[in-house]
Amino acid sequence: MLDVNHVVKKYGKNLACDDITFQLNPGDMTILLGPNGAGKSTIMKSIMGFLKYQGTITVDGMVNKTVDAKKVLGFVPEMPALYPNLTVSEHLEFIARAYKLTNYKDRIEDLLCRFELDDKRKKFGDELSKGMQQKLNLCIGLLPDPKVLLLDEPMIGLDPHAIKELKKYIDQMRSEGKTLLISTHIIDSVDMLWDRTIIMQKGQVKANITKPELEKTGQSLEDLFFSVTEGTKEEEA
Repeated sequence: MLDVNHVVKKYGKNLACDDITFQLNPGDMTILLGPNGAGKSTIMKSIMGFLKYQGTITVDGMVNKTVDAKKVLGFVPEMPALYPNLTVSEHLEFIARAYKLTNYKDRIEDLLCRFELDDKRKKFGDELSKGMQQKLNLCIGLLPDPKVLLLDEPMIGLDPHAIKELKKYIDQMRSEGKTLLISTHIIDSVDMLWDRTIIMQKGQVKANITKPELEKTGQSLEDLFFSVTEGTKEEEA
């Protein structure tokens, strides 16, 4: 469903992504882990087609930058980018029309209720608290119901109820055969059902392992993360 092949991205002399390759299957939820500066956000933005890069990325067999690929690819950025002069309802209506969605009214109502924004629908984007802005950010990303969804640090700023609802929604999407990639550097935030973890360090993939494979080693996800990232530091020291 999502194929990333030999992707290289440089910012000047800085090599942010160094020959990144992985494949994600339908119905899989993959956790992209790594410390700050590991290259997680860069590869996410490359997949979305926001950046120029070397290599190839395809979504459901289509080049990621094509219009057809973008119709099945969704993204929830770490930082909400809201319009200050649009209300909560107007943000969602704008997205629905941009994606040419049909029969979306019930879906909007469901998302607003799930994330406790139903009483904020007439509030403008700049009137919302940071937590409420992040909830609207999620609703915007989830509304088109993409086949492949990327979430960059989605738990940051959410209250416990919203985190619970997001985890339930993620599990629902997995059961529907959607492909999910969640980037984070906070391991505790991804204590949920997952199928694969990819760990990055200094622009490289240092581990790519499924949950059953990890369970066979007797390690926890946290154990694996620190053995990979801190082990690398010790080798370089």
